[in-house]
Amino acid sequence: MTLIPENFTLSDLDTRTRRIFKDIVESYLDTGQPVGSRTLSLSGGQRLSPATIRNTMADLAHLGLLQSPHKSAGRLPSQIGLRLFVDGLLEVGDLTSRERSGLENKLSASTDPSKMFEQASAMMAGLAGGAGIVLTPIDAPARAGAVKHVEFVNLDMEQALVVIVYEDGRVENRLMARPSGLLPASLERAGNFLSARLKGKRLSEAKAQIIAEIKSGRAQIDQAAAGLVAQGLADWSGGREISERALIVRGRAQLLENIDAQADIERIQMLFEDLERKQELIELLDLTEDADGVKIFIGTENPLFSLSDSSVVIAPYRDSDKNIIGALGVIGPTRLNYARIIPMVDYTAQLVGRLLQK
Repeated sequence: MTLIPENFTLSDLDTRTRRIFKDIVESYLDTGQPVGSRTLSLSGGQRLSPATIRNTMADLAHLGLLQSPHKSAGRLPSQIGLRLFVDGLLEVGDLTSRERSGLENKLSASTDPSKMFEQASAMMAGLAGGAGIVLTPIDAPARAGAVKHVEFVNLDMEQALVVIVYEDGRVENRLMARPSGLLPASLERAGNFLSARLKGKRLSEAKAQIIAEIKSGRAQIDQAAAGLVAQGLADWSGGREISERALIVRGRAQLLENIDAQADIERIQMLFEDLERKQELIELLDLTEDADGVKIFIGTENPLFSLSDSSVVIAPYRDSDKNIIGALGVIGPTRLNYARIIPMVDYTAQLVGRLLQK
């Protein structure tokens, strides 16, 4: 059971305890193996007795920052401990000018965007212990811009027509199943409700806020109209775009290296199954909507990969209007080389966005 206090940070630990914790996590990220007190005492950096280190490790375990796979084994960082390490102790460097030039040369070698995406995914897969993923943009004609107006038109008892007018002048007409019990007046209220909240915004930008308003009961529309709006948002900003996006995954073999336990094999099998679910994996893009750069999801923080005990390091890339149009990153075990991967993913995403703008 996690006993970590609310609002706990690593600054609440004394210097010695924080150093021991840092050494344990770094050793785990490097080897993937539990770390014992004797190993730490012999490492040369602590100059502490095994007993002192063992007592400190017990305190860290009591806080929920460390865990032990077996009663007599050493300690590993828990998911909470790993998150606190990444947020507070991880030393992330910058890429060298040579590394930047190498990435630019590889990605700009082809003027074909599809080949560039393949190369970017392969480059991400080259990072230690992970598979590279790239979510490509939807085709330009299908990529929805800012909305000007939405209107629902009653057709019959089973269908309604939605008319979406964009600020660039495009007009889309889509058929929708009409919820039972929906009155014509509710169609008008649903259209006015959406027009007021979507005006000047893209569907993907406003979707989460509108859904939250409906779920909270703050939306001034009846239940049938709310259902129509929720169904529409799901279809318009999800279903169509999913079919027009490409998801490129490279480096699955990287995940199979150094596996020697049945539990690891089962974890990788579950991860492979997750990677095959394109629609759900594309939802990772939604998780980057509020991110200026890299986002990191460790273990159960990402519901899609929670069962496979994996981490995701992902960053969005943008068009010339600074709109998020895709994402790229690395999926792998929780002991990813975060210090190396984070700046690589961040710069690659920025580079892909710049190259696409050209």
